[in-house]
Amino acid sequence: MQVAAEIAAGWREVAPGDTVATRPLSDGGPGFLEVLEAALGGQRFAVPTVDPLGRPVTGSVLIAGDGATAYVESAHACGLHLVAPDERDPLGATSYGLGTLVAAAVETGVRRIVIGLGGSATNDAGAGMLAALGAAPLDAAGYALPYGGAALLGCASLGGVPRLRDVTLVAATDVDNPLVGPHGASAVYGPQKGASPEDVALLDAALRRFAGVLERALPTCPPHLAELPGGGAAGGLGAAILALGGRCESGIGLVRAVTGLDAALDDADLVITGEGSFDHQSLRGKVVAGVAGAARERGLPCVVVAGRVTADGQEAAAAGVTEAHSLVEHFGSVEAAMSRTAEGLRAIGARLAARWSR
Repeated sequence: MQVAAEIAAGWREVAPGDTVATRPLSDGGPGFLEVLEAALGGQRFAVPTVDPLGRPVTGSVLIAGDGATAYVESAHACGLHLVAPDERDPLGATSYGLGTLVAAAVETGVRRIVIGLGGSATNDAGAGMLAALGAAPLDAAGYALPYGGAALLGCASLGGVPRLRDVTLVAATDVDNPLVGPHGASAVYGPQKGASPEDVALLDAALRRFAGVLERALPTCPPHLAELPGGGAAGGLGAAILALGGRCESGIGLVRAVTGLDAALDDADLVITGEGSFDHQSLRGKVVAGVAGAARERGLPCVVVAGRVTADGQEAAAAGVTEAHSLVEHFGSVEAAMSRTAEGLRAIGARLAARWSR
């Protein structure tokens, strides 16, 4: 919401007569709940939980509509932003905190829980979440395993049945990666969370073993869990939700519907979107891809504003992106882009108005 406000403010400085409509978006990662609350209203309440390293944090549950659906954001408990760069531990980080949020949502009596997935520091395939819901991973001797993805290499069974009271789970994500393999959670996203090549190999093997355990232990688990699209989302949380009988839905598709984005695009002459790093992953179903595709359908130019731009120009153009601007390019350094973000966004907004305003 801050990004949209700064770009809009910069635009209005140059072209005050233009109508600038802001529609903050999320694909399920950080900001998911804030965007939905702004669009849907509802009741939001705080829930004490823990971060990926087990430290106390506070998350939220949003009850919206007729009270039948709760929304939860995994980043509130599993977010990479909760862990300093020198604290990142993909081998031991846990999704237990998300399980606490889901359990709190179950207790409200809703029939469906939508979990926004993205921006995670964890790589445990939802093992921590399952433990918080009453189904802790156990070793061959029947003892509970330590938290984290690495310990799952010794997983033999689950110590209980997840307490969900027939609530349906939906993963809001636009990641289509499987749980394991060269395009899996560990290989693609593990390095961002601090995993070395050796860590990636260990985690990939551990998650494959855990997928086999889930298939044997949970009647709701679909076959070939390790290879299903979306299972690799948020360090494998997607696979855990699928194993619990849930399903994956497009995060940007859900947000696009509830925020009225399509109606706003129907009235627009220009679309501006963006994210922290506009790279090859941005074009695999994230916010930028969803917005650019919708703009392309309407024949609208679409401008991307990002902290950093490394996406291939031809691929971006094919996805509907007209041009891209980065804060790093604007300032000349990553440090300035990080420390003077609002200033840079406002300046880029003004520059875009000078270029595009009629």
